[in-house]
Amino acid sequence: MIFLALALQAADTVTPTPADTRYKACLDLATSNPEAAQNEAERFRLDGGGAKARQCLGLAYAMQEKWRDAAIAFEAAAQEAGAKDPLASRYWAQAGNAWLATGEPVKAYAALNAALAAGTLTGQDEGEALLDRARSLVAAGQLAGARADLDAALVDAPKDPLAWLLSATLARRMKDLPRAQLDIGEALKLSADDASVQLEAGNIAAMSGNADAAKRAWEAAVKIAPTSPAGQNARAALGQFDAPAPSPASPASPATPAPTTPK
Repeated sequence: MIFLALALQAADTVTPTPADTRYKACLDLATSNPEAAQNEAERFRLDGGGAKARQCLGLAYAMQEKWRDAAIAFEAAAQEAGAKDPLASRYWAQAGNAWLATGEPVKAYAALNAALAAGTLTGQDEGEALLDRARSLVAAGQLAGARADLDAALVDAPKDPLAWLLSATLARRMKDLPRAQLDIGEALKLSADDASVQLEAGNIAAMSGNADAAKRAWEAAVKIAPTSPAGQNARAALGQFDAPAPSPASPASPATPAPTTPK
């Protein structure tokens, strides 16, 4: 969960103050009892908890999949923290992820731009923000920009199977089959038990003209998660093999990978 990971990193201090201790307790409560955490975060804010109280509120909303409320709370945390606070970029990144979950890529792009513009995100955190910004660009039809962000994300977050999956999907959409095959191979190494990965592996195999490989991958997606969007799309794609004279296998509709309950 991007939300929880970023929140816990922000909570780590060498010598915690009483406010830091309360902040950490609020984050813990958000994961175990998010409704109670909403109330605690509001009390914490009234007691001067500032941006951290607002972030805890955002996490509590996110754990309940109240994505719009979460995005608003995270943005409020970033704005209250101010540009000079290095934690503001984390709050913006969380806001961007939540906006993606609401299906509002324009707002997500703006928040993620703010997160990356600060220059304080590094390593995995920067990679995850780049990955999310790429997702917002794909939604806006800006594939070239998404390609650049995904390439950068793979450098910073090479162990994230979602990054490889989205890179493979984008390459397929851009008709770059060698790149698509390479990247879905990396996604399979990291997460072969993910129905979305198997669905896309089938799509790429189908576009490559390998009907047998496509069928095997789609069957795997159905077996892994039969009622999920990926499993259902794979099942629909398998229907073409039941026809008396099937045409060459064609890609199934891609499933949109889910946000990080906050990841």
